Amino acid sequence: MENWTDWPSAEALRREGLVAPRRWIVMVVRYVGLSFAVWSGFVQSHLHGAAMWATAAETAVGMAAFWVFLHTVQRKRIGLSLGCLAVVLVQALVTTLNGAPLIGIIFVCGIAMGTVQRLPLVVAVPTTALATILFLLAVPRSTSWLSDVLVIFGLGILGYVGRLDWEARGSTQRLLQQERAARAAEAETAALAERARIAREIHDVLAHSLSAQLVHLEAARLMLDAGADRAELRERIVAARRMAQDGLAETRQALSALRGDFAPVGDYLKELVEQLPEATLAVQGLPRPLAAETGVAVRRTAQEALTNVRKHAPGAPCALRLSYLDDTVELEVLSGLTERPASELATAGSGLGLRGMRERAELLGGSLVAGPDPDGFRVLLTVPAPQGSPA
Repeated sequence: MENWTDWPSAEALRREGLVAPRRWIVMVVRYVGLSFAVWSGFVQSHLHGAAMWATAAETAVGMAAFWVFLHTVQRKRIGLSLGCLAVVLVQALVTTLNGAPLIGIIFVCGIAMGTVQRLPLVVAVPTTALATILFLLAVPRSTSWLSDVLVIFGLGILGYVGRLDWEARGSTQRLLQQERAARAAEAETAALAERARIAREIHDVLAHSLSAQLVHLEAARLMLDAGADRAELRERIVAARRMAQDGLAETRQALSALRGDFAPVGDYLKELVEQLPEATLAVQGLPRPLAAETGVAVRRTAQEALTNVRKHAPGAPCALRLSYLDDTVELEVLSGLTERPASELATAGSGLGLRGMRERAELLGGSLVAGPDPDGFRVLLTVPAPQGSPA
């Protein structure tokens, strides 16, 4: 049940969500009906001369006070609102005592509807009851008081129904605003995630490329200090230049991969394996397109693992296995015996090495296990890839 001390919501008082045709229809019906009722009140009262002009002035004052009330309630100022209603009630009593009871009952009915619709019920109900009692005390004895009570009570109920309709429409508007805010927050979160993903990809690619360039440039410096042959120096510098070109190409590929515009993972792994004569590739299961982030994770893990093999176990056999399972995809890289401890191999390579690959897998809801194996060193990546993943 509604709390009797609550004001109607701001959205309800502002009538938000009310379509323009309905707004105009309600306004026309309201003012036409009110004009007809006031005109009937003057006709039935048979007023003439000064009495008619006095009643007209009193009616104008009452209508103006009620109009001010309709606007003050939007600021939820209870004192000013009740003051305006008091002016309306006074005009209702004065017009009734001056021989125009129909004008008076119109004002009392307006008080009943207006208070129930716009004020807290703990104030609206006593105000309506007081206005009704004072009006009944002021009407002539010949007038049927029961019909007046039924009319006032019925319009009060109608006002409460209107209040419920306004609140329902206000709740709808609040839900729409919350939905818009949620969509905006979701879009902002997606944009931030996209930026973080792009930054991570560029970081890994550039770290891999720059570390390789650093190795060649450092070797060139040492050779220069030792007085090495010009051809050997040139070979090192050309190798560093080639690494820079490869880094730029991989950066472009990473950005394309994030947009979903890349070759199937299986084809990429074949190209990667061809660069390492000791490596082999086996594909199990039915190949299918993978989501962009999943495909990038498989690519980067394979690249990182083979880079470590090339640096720390040159010439050792290496076997790659890509398995398409029901809801996941697995990449296993099994290399031969290494020349360095397994703990050092696990953290070597570009950027954060396999540690960074593990964080990437966890962000996707998967896992990456890297550690020594009886036959060498094993890297196993498992990431979600349900059937029907987009390319």
